[in-house]
Amino acid sequence: MLNARLSGMTDYPFTRLAGLLGEVPPFAGRPVLNLAVGEPQSPPPKIVADTLAAFADDWGRYPPIAGTPAFRAAVAGWLNRRYGLPEGAVDPDRAILPVQGTREALFQIATVAAQDTGRANAAVLFPNTSYATYAAAGHLAGAEAVPLSTRREQNFLPYLDQLDPALLERTALLYLCTPSNPEGAVADLDYLKTAISLARQYDFVLAVDECYAEIWDAAPPPGALEAAMALGNRGSDWGGDDPFANLIVFHSLSKRSSAAGLRSGFVAGDRRLIALMQRLRTYASSAPPLPIMAASAALWSDEAHAAQIRDAYRGKIDLAETSLGDTANFYRPAGGFFLWLEVGDGEAAAVRLWRDAAIRVLPGAYLGRRDANGVNPGDRFIRVALVHDNETLGPALDRVAELLTTGGN
Repeated sequence: MLNARLSGMTDYPFTRLAGLLGEVPPFAGRPVLNLAVGEPQSPPPKIVADTLAAFADDWGRYPPIAGTPAFRAAVAGWLNRRYGLPEGAVDPDRAILPVQGTREALFQIATVAAQDTGRANAAVLFPNTSYATYAAAGHLAGAEAVPLSTRREQNFLPYLDQLDPALLERTALLYLCTPSNPEGAVADLDYLKTAISLARQYDFVLAVDECYAEIWDAAPPPGALEAAMALGNRGSDWGGDDPFANLIVFHSLSKRSSAAGLRSGFVAGDRRLIALMQRLRTYASSAPPLPIMAASAALWSDEAHAAQIRDAYRGKIDLAETSLGDTANFYRPAGGFFLWLEVGDGEAAAVRLWRDAAIRVLPGAYLGRRDANGVNPGDRFIRVALVHDNETLGPALDRVAELLTTGGN
């Protein structure tokens, strides 16, 4: 029953956090600072307001589910530039679909994969730890949601070469995230090629969440479309001449452009999957409004603001390294803007930081699941979002380091 599936889901991470801290008063001597949520605090580029104003007359029109030609062309152009794809590799009319933020699309792809493959006892695989939507999507799609262990020695990525063939035979969907949330790990081109090859060998959908792809430290992360082009279309039962067979990627303007409120993203890849997603969304969703698609097209066409935002996050990582470099097994994330700090007991650390510093962080356990051995790999960690300005972050991170080191007030 659908009710049983809904009631069987764990609470969303921030609901759990509210429950954990609900009876704990925050430290009264400091302003409350939320470092739990990955919501950029810097203003979006001026191009957003200018474009929304220019297209204000279009608020009264229904947007097409497939998006506008200008939006799709801007996205195709960005993908070609960002990942060095050959001109025309991404068909803007058949391989790109706008979405209202990637969360709903990440949720919907599990329904598409689980229903369309028709596998008995279908499985949806996801990294453990990861964005909570992956597990929930598999569960609500009627599949078995299977967490895949990740360890620091494996760069916090699932061990693809150790997956049981019997599990892969019933896999409908594998989620990956690079750079990963929460660890900031980047999958290299060979890892992505291996994942694509497995998807084609066992004929499942590979869904790669690349929402943090433009926030990187030393080098731009490779992308799954790039890996697919390098690999070629080999071994797919359904791909035909599609270079992105079995693959779908997810991108958003929330982080790249500090434009979370636009709720604007896109999915791209396998033309058959895009068509199925479009069919589902025709019934279940709506496209971003026309002014928002116009603003989105302008943002995807502009690299200058993205570089400035990326540089700002790099500066925040510098601040964090200065404050926390010798604390909680600190490491510089290769991508994204989260710190993944090993603190022994993530829930206890979150309570202490709230009680003694009025700083809100997310226990790592809330992004993980207990494995076959009863271990949640996030138990020992907290996630810290570096989304505030440096003047706010610097003293806060010093206080985090002090409390994690001493445990005192």
